[in-house]
Amino acid sequence: MGAQADKRVQLVSTEWLEQHLLDENLMILDVQPNVHDYIQEHLPGAIYMNEGLLRVPLNGIPAFYIPEQAFELLVERVGLSEKAHVAVYTGKGAFSHAGDGLGQTMMAYALARFGYTSIYVLDGGIDKWKEESRPLSNLYPEVVSARVSVKLQPDLYVTYDQFIGIKDEDDVLVLDARPPAFYEGRGPWRKPGHIPGAVNLPWKSLMDPENTMLLRPLDDIRAMLDQVGATPEKTIICSCGTGREGSNEFLLLKWYLGYPKVKLYEGSFTEWVAYPDNPTVTGPSPR
Repeated sequence: MGAQADKRVQLVSTEWLEQHLLDENLMILDVQPNVHDYIQEHLPGAIYMNEGLLRVPLNGIPAFYIPEQAFELLVERVGLSEKAHVAVYTGKGAFSHAGDGLGQTMMAYALARFGYTSIYVLDGGIDKWKEESRPLSNLYPEVVSARVSVKLQPDLYVTYDQFIGIKDEDDVLVLDARPPAFYEGRGPWRKPGHIPGAVNLPWKSLMDPENTMLLRPLDDIRAMLDQVGATPEKTIICSCGTGREGSNEFLLLKWYLGYPKVKLYEGSFTEWVAYPDNPTVTGPSPR
């Protein structure tokens, strides 16, 4: 998907994953929106791990990542050693029909955040897999617990204080991945609008209209990035409501396209408006 030295996260095709299903060193994580989706059907050998396990409140503000020790307990139970190769996928949900497609980018980012270095994201998710009549299962794999010691990767994200310090620099672009209605002011937050200076690039605009786990052609994506000024020489901070939608654009820019200076503002708009003095801007213009 582009020449880059850092290949911690890679986008892979359904064909590639089917060819590697039986690899001994590959673990497959199913992060479909409801456990019943997994129970009903999943890729052979996949184990279920819901993205909702990843975040809890911090000082009352929702949706912050759990501490390293808590993450270790989760992945030990799943049998996911820190040296494992991990393929991640989600779907709209055969049982629940509740998925938006972001589960796989959220989980892939979290794995990289906690130090995993070989992560594969299934382009098109289980929905494309099923469209192509590839094998499915309702069996549960045997899992051997693994002792895990994760290592946080603070180079991937910015904290609130770091964000405040760099967001208005000339070579920094803040991308807001939320839908235009939320960006412009019609959202559930205590203040309407967006962070001053943030440019709107809705994450769904980068995906196939019929499958929000499937990227559009890269030439189309590059044209959209150029249109909003998201060029490789800039430091790009991906943001959204809680850092979840931003994970989609973060993976795209940092690993699929190989942009050299990309960060995720994990707290995003939810953390921004938790501070009453922080201003917001309504309407379609960044400022």
